[in-house]
Amino acid sequence: MTTVAEVAEGTGSPYALSHLDALESEAVHIFREVAGEFERPVILFSGGKDSIVMLHLALKAFTPAPVPFSLLHVDTGHNFPEVLQYRNRTVERHRLRLHVASVQDYIDRGVLKERPDGTRNPLQTLPLTEKIQSERFDAVFGGGRRDEEKARAKERVFSLRDEFSQWDPRRQRPELWNLYNGRHAPGEHVRVFPLSNWTELDVWQYIAREDIGLPEIYFAHEREVFRRGGMWLTAGGWGGPKDGERVEKRLVRYRTVGDMSCTGAVDSGAVTLEEVIAEIAASRLTERGATRADDRLSEAAMEDRKREGYF
Repeated sequence: MTTVAEVAEGTGSPYALSHLDALESEAVHIFREVAGEFERPVILFSGGKDSIVMLHLALKAFTPAPVPFSLLHVDTGHNFPEVLQYRNRTVERHRLRLHVASVQDYIDRGVLKERPDGTRNPLQTLPLTEKIQSERFDAVFGGGRRDEEKARAKERVFSLRDEFSQWDPRRQRPELWNLYNGRHAPGEHVRVFPLSNWTELDVWQYIAREDIGLPEIYFAHEREVFRRGGMWLTAGGWGGPKDGERVEKRLVRYRTVGDMSCTGAVDSGAVTLEEVIAEIAASRLTERGATRADDRLSEAAMEDRKREGYF
């Protein structure tokens, strides 16, 4: 006779879920819950690994029907070309509608100004929040995970934003027994994080299991980079390198993908999924902690941006 303990450990029941199955099931439930509760949801899609997994889960949640959400990308103008190409191929392949909020448009109109350090990541907030308001999106899916950064660890799966798209940690709602509260007043919206309980290793193991294609920069390749702030940054027209910063060709890969001006590469020879997974399993730094300069601006950099409307 199978005991409760054996079932809990997944050793005594053919119906027990693996940890990846459990995470997938939770995410699929979240997508379906949002489809039932909200009128105009949208998925943030950058072509990075987390948004790719998120879209894969959305496709699974509604197959054989099409995904009932459009996609939204905040284009900084400093994105990696390989990632933009992947984004466009994905949109075409699945016949999805893509909304683009362009930081460059805001700079051209004089609404935003370039930062001295060249990074545009902090400039994404206004284009994002205005696009949400103009399109009347009432639920916005993001690929944030609690293991990435301490401010993101404070988020609930359903995270309420006020009429100015601002986040107040004191307004977080309890989510006991995976019961999600999507109630919001006119003008407010909810940020939804289906990957909240995933880790970076979970994401990579799921990519391997599902055979999900990724932009090639996630795997080791030769690239011209230069050293700044302890990170290998890609040379480009965004403002790097400066005088005294020497460009060299190195074998690197990216653990996370954002603005070229603040996303660092890591030295790596991992060219297969198995090698990447082994590398991540041995790492003691999160991908944002290791390779995102914008999170190093202050101790509370991410939380400050989230309060203003950033993801």
